[in-house]
Amino acid sequence: MANGMPDRLLPGAPYPLGATWDGLGTNFAVFSAHAWRIELCIFDPTGRKERMRYKLPECTDEIWHGYLPDAHPGTVYGFRAHGPYQPHEGHRFNPHKLLLDPYARRLVGQIRWSDTLYGYRVHSNRADLSLERRDSAPAMAKAVVTHDTFDWSQDQRPNTSWSETVIYETHVRGISMLRRDLRSHQRGTFAALGSPYFIEHLHKLGVTAVELLPVHAFLSERFLVERGLRNYWGYNSAAFFAPEPSYLAGHDTDEMRIAIRQLHAAGIEVLLDVVYNHTCEGGEVGPTISWRGLDNASYYRCVPGDERHLINDTGCGNTLNLSHPRVLQMVADSLRYWTTSYRIDGFRFDLGVTLGREPHGFNPDSGFFDVLRQDPVLSQVKLISEPWDVGPGGYQLGNHPPGFGEWNDRYRDSVRRYWRGAPAQRADLAARLTGSADLFDKRKRRPWASLNFVTSHDGFTLADLVSYERKHNDANGEENRDGHNENWSANWGVEGPSDDPAILDTRARVARSMFATLCIALGTPMMLAGDETCRTQQGNNNAYCQDNEMSWVDWALAATPQGEAMTAFCARAIALRRDHPLLREARFLFGDREVMPDVHDIDWFDEHGERLTPAAWQDPEARAFAVRRAGPGLDGEIEVLLMMLNASSQAVTFSTPAPRLAWSALLDTAHPEDAPHALYDASFEVAAHALVVLCARPAHAAHESGHDGAASARTPPPDPRQPHAAQENAAR
Repeated sequence: MANGMPDRLLPGAPYPLGATWDGLGTNFAVFSAHAWRIELCIFDPTGRKERMRYKLPECTDEIWHGYLPDAHPGTVYGFRAHGPYQPHEGHRFNPHKLLLDPYARRLVGQIRWSDTLYGYRVHSNRADLSLERRDSAPAMAKAVVTHDTFDWSQDQRPNTSWSETVIYETHVRGISMLRRDLRSHQRGTFAALGSPYFIEHLHKLGVTAVELLPVHAFLSERFLVERGLRNYWGYNSAAFFAPEPSYLAGHDTDEMRIAIRQLHAAGIEVLLDVVYNHTCEGGEVGPTISWRGLDNASYYRCVPGDERHLINDTGCGNTLNLSHPRVLQMVADSLRYWTTSYRIDGFRFDLGVTLGREPHGFNPDSGFFDVLRQDPVLSQVKLISEPWDVGPGGYQLGNHPPGFGEWNDRYRDSVRRYWRGAPAQRADLAARLTGSADLFDKRKRRPWASLNFVTSHDGFTLADLVSYERKHNDANGEENRDGHNENWSANWGVEGPSDDPAILDTRARVARSMFATLCIALGTPMMLAGDETCRTQQGNNNAYCQDNEMSWVDWALAATPQGEAMTAFCARAIALRRDHPLLREARFLFGDREVMPDVHDIDWFDEHGERLTPAAWQDPEARAFAVRRAGPGLDGEIEVLLMMLNASSQAVTFSTPAPRLAWSALLDTAHPEDAPHALYDASFEVAAHALVVLCARPAHAAHESGHDGAASARTPPPDPRQPHAAQENAAR
């Protein structure tokens, strides 16, 4: 015995991976196919002093394992791996580097940037072919043995159906840093996420799920730290099983569980944005934190024939090798852990195309997708992919397998272009309003697979989208080179803030029209936190490193007249979607079902009430059109909705199409405070840059229509991908 601890480990077991406490001691198991030896290092509770170092005594099927009696929850540990340092063959073992357990469930301490974190001598003329022999432990965070004992017995998952889901994308830290009603130590933490004030706000809006930007423990890049900045978004994972320590008011991971329990009790689902495409270790010249030191050649995709270098399909320096069974197992185990131990309701996969890559490119039937789709736990939660990466063939929107939703940037860009007043946008917007059937109507997928959004964390806020025509990212320290150059935004007269009433009125109207478009489209809508209060990032469209008031939600805006008005409008638009099932139809629509005489499940008209012809769909200067929907309402009785969109700079008088119905105006983005009211004319003036929703509830099928009930000629919007689609539609 030394330091009151055993001299050696017992053999233990190769499963489960990670550190598992059994009530008497802890089993440690870690994968490495190419290591010669792996050591377990035990530290004092602060993680500053190494108390004991043990050789893991057994290796079974490439899993190194050992059992430490009397090691209880709270034990602080790390690994050291011995093996070949042969970068040309993909091997970068260096026992001088303390390594995080890939299955670490809690961290203590912080990773502090130092040259000792690298496996090679940073300033050597041999670069990464040299060997750094200084110990990295003083600069490293350490893993902590945990034991999950949280009582979920009274928790009930909301299990909101996809068709009823409305997502609120937010950031754990940013949503509460400026909440003055909270104690300072609670701001920016999970404790604030479950606060009654925030839940009340979500209920007021009518959203059903929060999607949290990454909460896995992450590392800020060295170049950001040296500039005095921080990786605010968190897309730089350092541990796939551990919550980010800075999001905990104390050191108890149950804070996150309590917040989720509170949100569930309020009927709110919790989705996580997760990053399994790359790690914080970067390219081959990055630091050695965990996976690189344990088995670089297995965990990462190396360039075939040049294993010194890593494939970089992510743009972040490395790509996790999900073709390797143990790496795939790690990702699946992580997802299952968050689903069971934290009761997470779904995941949004950052750069999801990378996860579906096999050695020869993206494959919708890859091992990753197969594992999730067949898993009895993971197949039952919401799965959402960001359908692109920067690798070859990296844009795969619409090509994911059934069971997955996909972020639809085609929807985002089409809505922005249309309301900006760009030419020739009617046909493409019509396709987006109907769930992007041109992209998703295959393999029995449903409209909900299209994750519709106008704004997200990546890009302009809604307020900035109508206030800036150019990005203003100078604060990021990259001379405004970062971020998207084409945002399809407009400032409506002046760049940035304005006190001109006419400009402010136009900006507010366009913002409302874009948000209303989000709520009337088939698919799953997602809004960005703070858009409802007119939050601005001062024109920064890539605020990933701005952990400050530029990125945080300013709750003082919610009390301003503009913030109160926008919040009320967003709630009204979401309620409109909730109260009218036609706006969240579970089937794709093609106008081939007659609901009542001369009224189909969907019809398209110009402002004169005439059905759009192939030539009209292709008119580049036309900026107004109407879509009519018909089908059962909440009570099962037939209702008809007429949505009139006018992106031109002048008011347009719309004639309601035949048959004549008794219409009521439900929503007008030019007059957001108007209560629903009946119409007495067959025409309605839609203001410039405005959207109007009308509703009729015909009694049975008795209408003064002047039609005999036969299906009439109608022309659906052309498929924007096909140049001759208009002619083909006319032939049909």
